[in-house]
This record gives sequence, structure tokens and C-alpha cells, in this order.
Amino acid sequence: MSTERNDTKEALARLREERAAFIDRARAAAREQNRAVKAILDALGEGGRTVPEIARRTELPTWEVLRYVAGLRKYGRIVEGPKDGDYFTYEAVRRG
Repeated sequence: MSTERNDTKEALARLREERAAFIDRARAAAREQNRAVKAILDALGEGGRTVPEIARRTELPTWEVLRYVAGLRKYGRIVEGPKDGDYFTYEAVRRG
């Protein structure tokens, strides 16, 4: 029984070592995503904004802001407001 346990521990240690780079990349991507979402929500906390306005305030590329806005809207974190010229405005949903 203890041989099986040692084999399992060794196998898990090997897997952790083999996958360390992948895990580090995934963690870095998650941190970057969280930073971008926070920046977008902070920009929207000041009032309704269009995608180009959010991009300027957050210093993120417009295409990236649009991608995050679509996801945040889908999951109810922001709502679409009235149009401002050619663009819709977006506002953060107040939680509480």
C-alpha cells in the first residue's frame, strides 16, 4: 500500500513540474483579465460611456474593450444605455 502511495505522490509531483509553465501562463492571463475588467468597471462607475471612451480611459485597445463589454453585458455586470452618436453607452450594474 505504501508503494502505491509513493508512486502516486511521485506521479503528482511530475505532473506539477510538467505543467508548471502552463499553470503560470494561465495565472498571468487570469490576472490580466481581472485587471482589464476592473479598469472597465471603474471607468463605467463614473457614468455611462461608449466603447471608444472606455478604451481611452483604460488605455486598452478598442477591440479588447468591445470583447470584454460583450462578456460583461452577457453576464449582467453592465447594461446597454442610450446611443451617443454612433455608439451605445454602457453602464455598470450596481450590486447590493
